[in-house]
Order: sequence, then structure tokens, then C-alpha cells
Amino acid sequence: MLDPDDNLELPPIPSKRYFTIGEVSELCGVKPHVLRYWEQEFPQLKPVKRRGNRRYYQRHDVMLIRQIRSLLYVDGFTISGARNKLVVENDLSDPNQRSAVIRQLIQELEDVLALLGPRSG
Repeated sequence: MLDPDDNLELPPIPSKRYFTIGEVSELCGVKPHVLRYWEQEFPQLKPVKRRGNRRYYQRHDVMLIRQIRSLLYVDGFTISGARNKLVVENDLSDPNQRSAVIRQLIQELEDVLALLGPRSG
């Protein structure tokens, strides 16, 4: 788990097409060996491999890694739990699943509106 006092924000993702494992490590606050391990655990994470088996990550990979990092280190999910959450979040092809997500979003928006209270204008 991350130390709550260690509230460092992650740097913005530069507009590049490919990132090396070292760059991704710095952008996501995760060591390279952890990134290699996550590739084995999360099937969605598949960086392009080129000469000498070097990994090149794309922007969507970096965003996925940040999401995984947040699930594991901030939200306290296990690897298995984070994997399942990513599968559920990304599997909206099922109409029932889509409806459930929409209902949940509507409820969350209504909760936010209730917190804001009546607008005075």
C-alpha cells in the first residue's frame, strides 16, 4: 500500500507514440520489474515488443497501468480483484451490464446533485 502522506501526483503523459519501460516506470511511479509482472497478471496489458524483446508502451498502456496502480495501491484491491474489476468495467457488450452501469452512473450523479443542494442564482 502507498503511504497516505506520500501524496505525490503523477506527471502528465507526454504526447509521444511509444514509451520505454523506464519512462513508463517514472510516469506511473512503479518499478520496471513490477510492470513486467503486471504484464503476466493483466491480459489487457500488452506492450509492443521489438528488437531484443524491448518493450514499447503506448499511451493507452500508460493509462491502464495508472488505473491498475490506483486499484492496487490506493483502493486496496488484490491482483485478482483488480483483474476482475478491469474485466467488468471493460465488458459493456452485454446489454444487462451496460444498463447496470448506466443506472449506477445516474445514481452517482443524483448523489452529487443532492450534495450540491439547490442552486441559488
